[in-house]
Amino acid sequence: MLKTKEKMYLRKLANNIKPVFQIGKDGLNDNMTRDILLYLNKHELMKIKLLETAPVSPTEAATHFERFEIEVAQIIGRTLVLYKHSDEVDDPITF
Repeated sequence: MLKTKEKMYLRKLANNIKPVFQIGKDGLNDNMTRDILLYLNKHELMKIKLLETAPVSPTEAATHFERFEIEVAQIIGRTLVLYKHSDEVDDPITF
């Protein structure tokens, strides 16, 4: 579980990045979740955009990701900022 200061730091880092994945009418399936986990293992931090046609709400998506030990640093409208610590990263995010 991230502390408030850690979430603030991650939001600051995520401010300059664009959403990497878009979740549309197909929703969150196993392939999408697997790709997100692979991306987070290499980058630790990412943004995901939920399109209007997505069958899940941002809160439901956040709950889904928390089952995979992915931290939701922020929900802005239909955009989620996700973080997962990884040992595979050359330059890991330190708090």
